[in-house]
Amino acid sequence: MVIGPESTGKSTLCYHLAEHFQTLWVPEFARGYLEKKSTVYTYDELLDIAKGQINLEEETINTAYSHPGITRHPYLFIDTDMHVMQVWCEFAFGRCHNWILRQIAKRKYDLYLLCNTDLPWIKDELREYPDPRTRNKLYKYYKEQMLNQYTPWVDISGDYEQRVQRAIEAIENTLY
Repeated sequence: MVIGPESTGKSTLCYHLAEHFQTLWVPEFARGYLEKKSTVYTYDELLDIAKGQINLEEETINTAYSHPGITRHPYLFIDTDMHVMQVWCEFAFGRCHNWILRQIAKRKYDLYLLCNTDLPWIKDELREYPDPRTRNKLYKYYKEQMLNQYTPWVDISGDYEQRVQRAIEAIENTLY
């Protein structure tokens, strides 16, 4: 599971990890949803996005284990989970949907890769927080979440290549 603030290389990391381990990855549902709709979203739409993310994750799992042309591999890399949705809800609206909180308690993963904010922020129409102070505040929020749960996690920092290497090492050291 790859989490962290926006523009910290989550999607790029998932792509490269899936390529390295020859498996699938689950993209962030919110990006496609907001590109079709609008960059302005409501609290209730964040619940729709969270449900879309879970559905996309489940569809990818089903594809990985039912498609004859895909080699079964023990890993699936996921860009964004309900921890991300919780941070987003609470940061933007000061509250979080109970459904999201129940999913955090219910869904179990083997390892979290927490992307740090040391990459330069890259502007795009969907990103909201270019300010380094806000990015670091969000990172600390994610880190606090990781410290208060039981799944192993690793901080991922450095340039893109360093992040991929650090993540591969973390996966091999934690899951082998």
